[in-house]
Amino acid sequence: MTDPGAERSEAAARAARERSERERETPPEPGSHRCGIVGLAGRPNAGKSTLVNRIVGQKVSIVSDKPQTTRTGLRGVLTRRGAQMVLVDTPGIHKPRTEFGRRMNAAANEALHGTDVTCLVIDASAPYGRGDAFVARSLPGDSVVAVTKADLVGRRAMLEQLAAMGGLDFEAYFPVSGRTGQGVDALVEHLVGRLPEGPALYPDGAVSDAPEAFRVAELVREQLLAAARDELPHAIATRVTEWDWPLIRCEITVERPSQKAIVIGKGGSMLKAVGTAVRSQLPEGAYLQLTVRVDKNWQRRGGQGAPRRRVTG
Repeated sequence: MTDPGAERSEAAARAARERSERERETPPEPGSHRCGIVGLAGRPNAGKSTLVNRIVGQKVSIVSDKPQTTRTGLRGVLTRRGAQMVLVDTPGIHKPRTEFGRRMNAAANEALHGTDVTCLVIDASAPYGRGDAFVARSLPGDSVVAVTKADLVGRRAMLEQLAAMGGLDFEAYFPVSGRTGQGVDALVEHLVGRLPEGPALYPDGAVSDAPEAFRVAELVREQLLAAARDELPHAIATRVTEWDWPLIRCEITVERPSQKAIVIGKGGSMLKAVGTAVRSQLPEGAYLQLTVRVDKNWQRRGGQGAPRRRVTG
């Protein structure tokens, strides 16, 4: 059965891409171009990545219902007539329990330095709590607030969420839905209006600054998170170890042998399903080879620990 919500979401994404293409066809007047960096900050699973993908018009950041899916400051690029907005999708700020978690928080804070506008992302479907207030206190007073997942709550719940944030005294508040696009245009117009004048930072047509190898590794992790659900919350990492087109080798790291068995699946079924799903998002002819290894201490060290092999191609 076709999901009407998914159809509307895809139609809105196509409309955003078509609008951006039309705007690019008409060059801006000299001296009127705006360009700047917008940093998105918030708790884990607040909807930052979905919002970035919606604004850009295509997927540049993987999405999962698991907290802390985003692990680095990814950049999405929206280019339109007279403006270019660079969106920094940061890891969710949380109370860390490992060195890896501490590094994720540090990466989020570092990514917000030097941005022209900060956007606090709050989940409308979850109570506004101490974690949200902690993030808010660290942000500048002229920050913009995007209250996401508006499609999941009613008007009354949204008003209650906005009232709970009444003491923040930020510049502007926008109820939005990254999934359906509700309210996103108004948020984008406001953010673009806040950008300083200046030339574009990225070439026309660019949607992200992430290397292709990084993108493939993230796609593998996204599919594993979706397939394994609750069995692998934070105990998985991925990286491309060899790129010699059309061959792409991607290594999956887990903490325990039991997790390795889950990732491989009975008779290799999990790896096969993940590989098929990822290849469907790659150029035709790509050959993706997945391997799994166990490193019980990779999170404590703040990374995977093993030396990286050279990525060719």
